[in-house]
Amino acid sequence: MIPRYSARSREIEPFHVMALLARAQALQAQGRDVIHLEIGEPDFPTAAPIIAAGQAALAAGHTRYTAACGLPALREKLAGFYAQRYGVSLDPRRILLTPGGSGALLLASSLLVDPGRHWLLADPGYPCNRHFLRLVEGAAKLVPVGPAERYQLGAEAVAHHWDADSVGALVASPSNPTGTLLSRKELAGLSQAICSRGGHLVVDEIYHGLTYGVQATSALEVDDGAFVLNSFSKYFGMTGWRLGWLVAPLDAVGELEKLAQNLYISAPTLAQHAALACFEPATLDILEARRADFARRRDFLLPALRELGFVIEVEPEGAFYLYADMSAFGGDAYALCNHLLETQAVAITPGVDFGRHLANRHVRFAYTQDLPRLEQAVERLAVGLRQWGGDAL
Repeated sequence: MIPRYSARSREIEPFHVMALLARAQALQAQGRDVIHLEIGEPDFPTAAPIIAAGQAALAAGHTRYTAACGLPALREKLAGFYAQRYGVSLDPRRILLTPGGSGALLLASSLLVDPGRHWLLADPGYPCNRHFLRLVEGAAKLVPVGPAERYQLGAEAVAHHWDADSVGALVASPSNPTGTLLSRKELAGLSQAICSRGGHLVVDEIYHGLTYGVQATSALEVDDGAFVLNSFSKYFGMTGWRLGWLVAPLDAVGELEKLAQNLYISAPTLAQHAALACFEPATLDILEARRADFARRRDFLLPALRELGFVIEVEPEGAFYLYADMSAFGGDAYALCNHLLETQAVAITPGVDFGRHLANRHVRFAYTQDLPRLEQAVERLAVGLRQWGGDAL
């Protein structure tokens, strides 16, 4: 008999890059030296003070559930971080600790989206955003954006695309895959456009802290009622610890806590105790040094890719990605990714993972390798592109 699985499961797409990753791992098993520029995970290990705090928590027996909203001490630390970094006075009760940023997105989408209703999302954008909406029987209304919009939704786009089924918009600043930011003025304009229509502004700030030459504005600086998603994975380097947070209006916390209790009980206890060390001066010094390293990588790889013939019209100000138009080489992006992996052992991500708009003419590079490896990758890319037969070289 054919298994009968849910329609929502069938309609949630896989990451196309995972097939490339599986092939890359198979090549590695054969002895090939693969340079991984495809996965959005920092190459740095978790900082030593955070690991030490986790080890101490384990030794002390902190292995039981916490409250659904998380450790009060960590929520207070985060409130202090918002005050120090953004000048935002935040009641710690408004902060819910979640299993990764994905847990925060699950809570927000479950709370705010009824079946058949939708959020506006930029296309291209992080694919899980639209998939979580499908999971709760809502939808994503994808709005095509490009270099002219710096790949971001704006107030005008909200006004043009909002309809009777719209209940909000989810934006990301810095964004994945493009690394672009929304300015304070742009966030304020978005807030006004959405709130005046009775909707909710939801902002993914997961790459905050990883900006270069500019300070990211938090949505909470301009809209105290915004829902803000964040994570300890990127700037704080705790990917495998699976810890994130959601900032919500105080009157929403009771409903969100109820959802958290039912969906996952609580965020990982050891991760919460370890994260208390994230805000210590010694830890922040390590993280800031790593941010400077990412900036150097971007400043090398951006002009190098342009010289190879990739078109990158908008310089990213944050995250650790370069979203590049590869159409000068002909063919489609997935085929090029496969070619570069098979012939040069360089793994990159096809644009089809990030939406619909011109997706098959774009690829994403993650500069999550050190400079010597990036230099080696560029040398290999040059060879692979000549073999591809494109006319850009």
